[in-house]
Amino acid sequence: MEAPPPHETCPITRLLEIVGDRWSFLMIRDVFYGVRRFDAMQKHLGISKKVLADRLRRLQQAGIFKKVPYQQRPQRFEYRLTAKGRDLFPVLLTMMRWGNRWLDEGNTHVLKLQHQHCGEIVEPELVCSLCKQPLTPAKVRAVMVPLNAHTGTTDET
Repeated sequence: MEAPPPHETCPITRLLEIVGDRWSFLMIRDVFYGVRRFDAMQKHLGISKKVLADRLRRLQQAGIFKKVPYQQRPQRFEYRLTAKGRDLFPVLLTMMRWGNRWLDEGNTHVLKLQHQHCGEIVEPELVCSLCKQPLTPAKVRAVMVPLNAHTGTTDET
């Protein structure tokens, strides 16, 4: 890879400003697993109510979670992933794969993924969206392309 983009325009920097702490990513992971209610998140993560409330608010403001009522009296909510939040799934898969490879620390079991369509245990892979070849640092480079102001997509997509 070539030199990274300037710090202020780097998408990794901007993502980490939103989810760059331990709790935020663990909360996103838990919602993917179906843990969506405040009390359940607090219990599952062992996080303080104050920190949990702060992170939930921040993830809502960033458009990653939406708050959905599940009970009227008393009114209670659960947290659902938005499309923006669901797009973090490959990030979590990549983190899980890396952790399984480099941080097993002598564990006898690792968390793997089972593809529900075929039933097989799978490894997530990063591949080119066009030619399906593996993406490696030696075979990609970062380039700035104009953003289409009307669609929010690059001219390349």
